[in-house]
Amino acid sequence: MLIGEVARHSGVSARMLRHYDALGLVRPTGRTTGGYREYSAEDVRRIFHVESLRSLGLSLKQIGRALQDPVFTPSALVSDLIRWTEDRLERERELLERLRAIDASAPAGWQDVLRVVELMQGLDSASAARRQQTVLAGPDAGAVPAELLAGAVLSEPDPVVAGALRWALARSGAGAVATLTAGVRAEDVAVRRRAVQAVAAMPEAPGAAAALTGALGDPDATVRGHAALALGRRGVHAAVPALVRMVVEGRNDVDAAEVLGTLAQDQGQDGDQDQAPGQEQSDGDHDQDHGRAPARADRILTALADELARPTADSATRIRLTQALLELPGTTARDTLAHLARDDDPAVALIASAFSAVLDERVPQETRGGPGA
Repeated sequence: MLIGEVARHSGVSARMLRHYDALGLVRPTGRTTGGYREYSAEDVRRIFHVESLRSLGLSLKQIGRALQDPVFTPSALVSDLIRWTEDRLERERELLERLRAIDASAPAGWQDVLRVVELMQGLDSASAARRQQTVLAGPDAGAVPAELLAGAVLSEPDPVVAGALRWALARSGAGAVATLTAGVRAEDVAVRRRAVQAVAAMPEAPGAAAALTGALGDPDATVRGHAALALGRRGVHAAVPALVRMVVEGRNDVDAAEVLGTLAQDQGQDGDQDQAPGQEQSDGDHDQDHGRAPARADRILTALADELARPTADSATRIRLTQALLELPGTTARDTLAHLARDDDPAVALIASAFSAVLDERVPQETRGGPGA
């Protein structure tokens, strides 16, 4: 077949076939009497081999080596191709995210585009100091795409820069919660920790409570702890088991005990039974909530007492639990502390006795019956 006919059958242009000939990739086996290239069936098969390898991303030089070297093994080259393709896809993914971030900023002109590009370059700097400066000296909160800041905080290893990013995120609005929620479910535990900290810094944002509640079941104790503290401070009673576990394990136990004390005296959020944000309460609802608070305090007291009673609890753990009891409101923990004042562990008994005295001073005199009662 002549070159024009081969081009029609193969879909490869005559110009490319001449290029293949010049490179020695596919040389026609014959020439007509007029000097035109004449391709055999084997030549055409070789053309299809070249095109197949090109479709895998091989360069013409690599294809020539693959077709000419009889001992050439494709495994190494295919592995290289996989790595190069993954790198290219990652670069293209990053480019796509940058373009989306610019689009999300709704630029009014090229100056706005350049401002966002400058912000992205600063966030990509190898210098932690420059990244922090970029965040703190960046555009006004409304001009910064929240998704851009969310992506940056999920990958930021420096705690100081991460803190600045969380501050900027809290000012930028609620648009970042979807990105952060995906981070809360990431396989990388470091990403999950950064994500839950960022969500905890903006607990009122739509979707934040759901993301934090999901994080209570995380296998990582640090992730669970950040979520529990944030939810507990919002009055979400579902955080109680995780907070009690923090006291038991000695992780931010002072903070956890304080939040448990707040939950014990707060109306809180027990789920569907509680008031939705912005919903008005009737007088009857208020009475019902006042009735719930003691019940919540009793449940927290029971959870702490159960841990105190565990035979596996060591002295340090029981001391932390005893200290947590003092955070409970009113006389909630009086009987438990009185019992612990006679504990077999001298350290626990001493602390419980001291706390019982503190609790007696906390209770108003009229509650105890007043003089002469």
